Amino acid sequence: MSDKAPLSESVSSPAELLTAVLPEQQPFHSPMPQTDKLSEAISLAATELLQRQDETGWWRFDLEADATIPSEYMLLQHFLGTVDTERESRMVDYLHSRQMKDGSWPLYHAGPGNISATVKAYFALKVAGVDPTSNAMIKARQWVLTHGGAENANVFTRFTLAMFGQAPWRIVPCMPIEIIFLPQWFIFSLNKVSYWSRCVIIPLLILYAKRPVFELKPEQNIRELFIAPPESLKNLDHFVPGKPLKNAFIVIDWVLKKVEPLSPEWLRQKAIDKAEAWTREHMSGEGGIGGIYPAMANAVTALTLLGHDSNDADMARGLKAIDDLVIDEDETYVQPCVSPVWDTCLSISALSEAELKIDHRSFRSAVDWLFDKQVFVRGDWKSKAGDLDCGGWAFQFENDFYPDVDDTCSVVMAMLRIGVHNNPAKLRRIAQAVNWVIGMQNSDGGWGAFDIDNHYEYLNNIPFADHGALVDPSTADLTGRCIEMLAMLGYDRSFTPIARGLQFLQKDQHESGAWFGRWGVNFIYGSWSVLIGLGILGEDSSQPYIKKAINWLCSVQNSDGGWGEDCNSYDDPELKGRGASTASQTAWALLGLMAVGEVNSESVQRGIHYLMRNQESEGAWQESLYSGTGFPRVFYLRYHGYSHYFPLWALSVYRNVKQGLPTKQELVRDSGPIDLGPLPVLQQ
Repeated sequence: MSDKAPLSESVSSPAELLTAVLPEQQPFHSPMPQTDKLSEAISLAATELLQRQDETGWWRFDLEADATIPSEYMLLQHFLGTVDTERESRMVDYLHSRQMKDGSWPLYHAGPGNISATVKAYFALKVAGVDPTSNAMIKARQWVLTHGGAENANVFTRFTLAMFGQAPWRIVPCMPIEIIFLPQWFIFSLNKVSYWSRCVIIPLLILYAKRPVFELKPEQNIRELFIAPPESLKNLDHFVPGKPLKNAFIVIDWVLKKVEPLSPEWLRQKAIDKAEAWTREHMSGEGGIGGIYPAMANAVTALTLLGHDSNDADMARGLKAIDDLVIDEDETYVQPCVSPVWDTCLSISALSEAELKIDHRSFRSAVDWLFDKQVFVRGDWKSKAGDLDCGGWAFQFENDFYPDVDDTCSVVMAMLRIGVHNNPAKLRRIAQAVNWVIGMQNSDGGWGAFDIDNHYEYLNNIPFADHGALVDPSTADLTGRCIEMLAMLGYDRSFTPIARGLQFLQKDQHESGAWFGRWGVNFIYGSWSVLIGLGILGEDSSQPYIKKAINWLCSVQNSDGGWGEDCNSYDDPELKGRGASTASQTAWALLGLMAVGEVNSESVQRGIHYLMRNQESEGAWQESLYSGTGFPRVFYLRYHGYSHYFPLWALSVYRNVKQGLPTKQELVRDSGPIDLGPLPVLQQ
């Protein structure tokens, strides 16, 4: 299922980046699409998507990140002594195929080079035996040195450099393992950070306590990537003018490095035991700790340092979970995680709007599979809601401690579209999910992804958090999705959770009229997520704040009729809503505009023509640009399924509305409200 992306050009500024990725624009001259041509395009796309369903009911498309994940995997195999030389050779080919012409590696296709990704890719290639005198390695080395050297890499890369003996451990921010005892009321505690941070940090605490140094062969070292002699390096985190809080945390880090060695051995061992127990508890099941590669890699490394091997049951499951992330088809690389629940529920929604019969066997098997994946475990989120029962869905095949609001809302809406709520037993399961989502609402009226009121954003100033994503606060995209689900069930704006969510959205709207996208790139994604929620809620689209969003979306449409936004829009405000047109981002813009009554606008017509003109012969759309967000500014995702189900969804909604027919979502809403019975969270 992998699509090989072409070699990226080197760019050095946002302006050059935009010029590099924007295709030659095609002016719009076409009339309204003919109904038969539109239906043919929809049928072709639906057939192609159906063919990709697994026989057990789920859809899963590959999920691709940047060069850092396969690079880390290659280094981990050397640490564990489990190198598969043939697989490693194929990963070498993959890394070479993603290298920019200037020698660097980017965080996303056609993006600017990134120092940390380049250092890790170079390191992995050298450990794998690639000749350092080759042209590719020379150019990579030169690029690193002209961009501050390996000492300019991020915190996670510094951990890797220290662990493999390339630099002293003092370059890493201090992470005393004793912080695992800090209570929730303290200025910092592990309950105050996001799920992904918690899963990564706790096994990482064991690594920091042990401070291993894995000896490489002399020819595998990367001393040449440092500007200063690596053994001379000390603290790499320095004061930043105008950032008093950040500077205060840097001072704390310096102090901790002085006092951390004084911790009594008995206390340290007790902390290690607690960290190991937490790690093992969260490694239970087959999905791997947190369902994400960095946490999995840290967990198996930690257990190895504690003297365990593959005979240990948790270790064996952890190693298998990592291996399950490897794609070994046309190309060989490692996914950061897998997305079958997300891909399945979105495929159902797209196919339902394409008029696939609701009793179709594909839907029946998908629904059975999804209900089998519903989570009833009280995960880490219970620290803020001890009495709340779960009933949500996770992103992956298995991640019981961390279901998320986004997947849960999207699964519920997919099921409602195909009439699952007409089955009383299944309706009770849906009610459990809805109850959990309502219970996860934050005190500011918005929703985060995995936790309640995980909004301690001052923690993003600690030296460890140089990725700026240590917490999980309310976001517009998730809040819009929750309102969409509740409105689809028949709740209106008088329903307290919706009313509070609307207040959050109006406060969170950008001055331009757009909404920030936390989990997709970027303002196009956020604006779609909000507008589709407002549309199904029946909000008056002539309200100034909605009209402002509509005008913004129309203003950033490309001259070829499509929409696109570059990942660099997170860094450069001038790129907000700007970039080469993509099928997925065009579909988001169209769905958002159509939800608030713009189906007859010229912008929507042009967008529909863009999708029809760029559909490939087998039914899908080609898309090599990244439109998914892991962490803004530092980690991006290419969802290989986005160009399969989102354009189909947009075309189907357009056809239905143009024919005077309600969408499946509107049919459900208008036939309601759906009686979910008493919801415990509303009875409190």
